Amino acid sequence: MNKGELIDAVAAKAEVSQRDANAIVTDAIEAIMETVASGEKVTLVGFGSFEPRERKAREGRNPQTGKSLKIPATTVPAFSAGKGFKQLVAASA
Repeated sequence: MNKGELIDAVAAKAEVSQRDANAIVTDAIEAIMETVASGEKVTLVGFGSFEPRERKAREGRNPQTGKSLKIPATTVPAFSAGKGFKQLVAASA
């Protein structure tokens, strides 16, 4: 499912126009991204949580040349599925 299909599904489920569903989905995604980018955690009970995670500096290799290179420390977004989400996926498999 891509963003357009998600918007269609939200519009149908919430019985709102595609335009309203687009605004809702886009604004929700932007709010989550901005919150995580500011260093905070976003928890949606039953669905999961989004949080920034620190990744340590490490050594990597250039696949073309095989040379070692240093990969700097960075912060990356991470998602952890909630209990309800995990159970739903496991039950449908």
